[in-house]
Amino acid sequence: MGIGNIFSAGGVVMFPLLGFSVLVVSLIIERVLFWMQINGRQDRVVKEVLNLYKHNNVVSTFDKLNQNTDLPVVRIFLAALELEDATPDEFRLALESAAQAEIPILKRFQNIFDTVISLAPLLGLLGTVLGLITSFASLNIGDIGGTQTTSVTGGISEALVSTASGLVVAIFTLLFANTFRGLHQRQMAFIQEHGGQLELLYRRRYEKGEQ
Repeated sequence: MGIGNIFSAGGVVMFPLLGFSVLVVSLIIERVLFWMQINGRQDRVVKEVLNLYKHNNVVSTFDKLNQNTDLPVVRIFLAALELEDATPDEFRLALESAAQAEIPILKRFQNIFDTVISLAPLLGLLGTVLGLITSFASLNIGDIGGTQTTSVTGGISEALVSTASGLVVAIFTLLFANTFRGLHQRQMAFIQEHGGQLELLYRRRYEKGEQ
């Protein structure tokens, strides 16, 4: 069965499923590029920033941060370091607030993925039910075992195409959604770890009167 035949066999619900597929693929590509950009540079950048700040190279620290403002952890560091005469508690609060502000960016499109995962199987099931209704509506009780029965059984097998298609879309989306969810959790752990290191360095500088 070709793709065209599969699409026609699934019925009207194949149109929203196709729309979901195109939408999900485009969002997945965006998220893959987003996470590749972050994971490819942030380790090196953060280590250099912490090392510069540790050795009191504040100007170089800000230069390095301003060159990498596309990274979430860099924006968090800048939000805290740009505070003037902040106490350690205020510095920590700035880090935490900036980290919270980055969460929607890190979890972008997650609600859309969850919606597709929930709706795609239901749409597939709806297509099957509609196909079965159409098949049985054409069945003549007095012609059981005849040509119409063969047509009905063939229609039933074709109606199941929509359920299979809905499950494929949902499973494909679920795999990537869980991957992105794991990347988000790892990123938050990374931010907390290195944000804590920056806070410690700031506290030491504050106690020495070097802030």
